[in-house]
Amino acid sequence: MLFPAAGKSRRTCAGAAAVELAVLLPFLTFMLVAGMDFARVFYYSLTIMNCAREGGIYASLDATHAADSAGIQNAALADASGITPSPAVTSVTSTDGAGNPIVTVTVTYSFQTITSYPGIPSPVSLVRTVQMRVLPP
Repeated sequence: MLFPAAGKSRRTCAGAAAVELAVLLPFLTFMLVAGMDFARVFYYSLTIMNCAREGGIYASLDATHAADSAGIQNAALADASGITPSPAVTSVTSTDGAGNPIVTVTVTYSFQTITSYPGIPSPVSLVRTVQMRVLPP
């Protein structure tokens, strides 16, 4: 309040503002931490998705690349340079309904939130799967 009401001094208005801040500060802090956790989950989720896609692109080049699990893992983890510990990368080759060879790359990461929230598990498991057709020779 810029001007105190009639009969009130600036001192009582300042005291009221301090009490309001003290009451709202825990809620504002919670909202800040929750917003940071949401942004971190979003960043890690996008990174994991990019890792799965890059591993799938590498594996879909030909049958030799599809069988190279170490190469698929290296291609996938090249996008995860900012993540520690490294996510887990698995790949499976199979065929689709038409008999075409396909490769499925799955990247899994266990995300740890800054604080624990009621009803939200900590750690949160982030899993992204990409399925691509292997190019013919």
